[in-house]
Amino acid sequence: MKEVLIEQLNERLFFEKMDNGLDVYILPKKEFFQTFAVFATKYGSVDNHFVPLGKEEPVRVPDGIAHFLEHKMFEKKTGDVLQAFTRRGASANAYTTFTRTAYLFSSADRVKENLRTLLDFVQEPYFTDQSVEKEKGIIGQEIQMYNDQPDWRAYFGTIENMYHHHPVKIDIAGTLESISRITKELLYECYRTFYHPANMAVFVAGPVDPGETLALIRENQGKKSFARPEEIRRIDPDEPEGVATKFRKMEMNVQTPKCMVGIKGRDEGKTGDEALREELAAELLLEMLFGKSSPHREGLYNEDLITDRFYFDYSRESGFAFAVIGGDTKHPDRLNERIREILFGAKAGTGLEEAGLVRIKKKKIGEFLRAFNSPEFIANQFIKYRFNGIDLFRVLPVLETIGCQDVIGAAERLISEDRITCFQIVPKG
Repeated sequence: MKEVLIEQLNERLFFEKMDNGLDVYILPKKEFFQTFAVFATKYGSVDNHFVPLGKEEPVRVPDGIAHFLEHKMFEKKTGDVLQAFTRRGASANAYTTFTRTAYLFSSADRVKENLRTLLDFVQEPYFTDQSVEKEKGIIGQEIQMYNDQPDWRAYFGTIENMYHHHPVKIDIAGTLESISRITKELLYECYRTFYHPANMAVFVAGPVDPGETLALIRENQGKKSFARPEEIRRIDPDEPEGVATKFRKMEMNVQTPKCMVGIKGRDEGKTGDEALREELAAELLLEMLFGKSSPHREGLYNEDLITDRFYFDYSRESGFAFAVIGGDTKHPDRLNERIREILFGAKAGTGLEEAGLVRIKKKKIGEFLRAFNSPEFIANQFIKYRFNGIDLFRVLPVLETIGCQDVIGAAERLISEDRITCFQIVPKG
């Protein structure tokens, strides 16, 4: 067991790599009432083309299978494992993103029992032909529900505009056609490849004893056998630099149009502090241009181009990065023009003053420190960053050193004519 002191946050993080390759992290938080644990695998919706464990030839599996597998993991021969958590007063859940799948629980007591259940159900797959067919109907309804949500369609429509071939353009749940091709055998193949302990991590945060918790996990893993770990061979798509589609419009049953501007980022394969610095600089850039205290946002509001539902987001994962800016508007074409004017003005240096950056950095530091009152935030963000080769506890020291030149550099990297797209949703007719 290794102990790492995070002086700036006055935290102690305990780490151990199990014999089977599983990375385990414990963050004791004696002042917390609840314990939060997450068991995650570096496997998400973009992992649809790979060489299965123990084989030589690559396969392309149906889109949405990672999300489908997440759903099926809760069903066992004895019933739904969620009931075991509920009986002990714990709240359990799971989620699938572009690049990872996570299973989690939070509880105030009986933590050891819940932790064993978490480890066991994730490492004991049980699929039948009948249950797989039943799940297709359930997930099919979920897909149709999201397809009817304008905000979701606007977000994924913008991503679809950006990418030519990269699977990030495909809805995490897949499509009705793609999930229809999922079989029990494919689920087991994906499970064997991506759910090996060497591709996974456990993070526990709360009022726990690090030594006892690691001993429990060590004992649990020692009773199980796994195949020899192998490097997972993912087949990356050949993705061009520029966006796939510059502009697209969709009609839906909405009263107010939506306009989203997307910026396709660059994947330069960076990790560690270098990648973190670029990510934080991009986030600060967007906050300076479109945050609630920015003059640009006030101007857009005064021009009647945006509402309170205006937002922006920057996402960076292994293999891709993008920004999305926009929301509801009565004038989608004009909003598209104004956002582009603001972006290219920033690339020329307009609106990126040191005073504004200092204010935004203080705000971001405050938000980050407040978020550390949530064990759920700590666990999920730590796993996300760890799978991307970044240390969550480096956020504050790196953030404090970012200057205007870093933000200007982010503008220069991100903002170019061939990397910007627009997706609009307008009322039918």
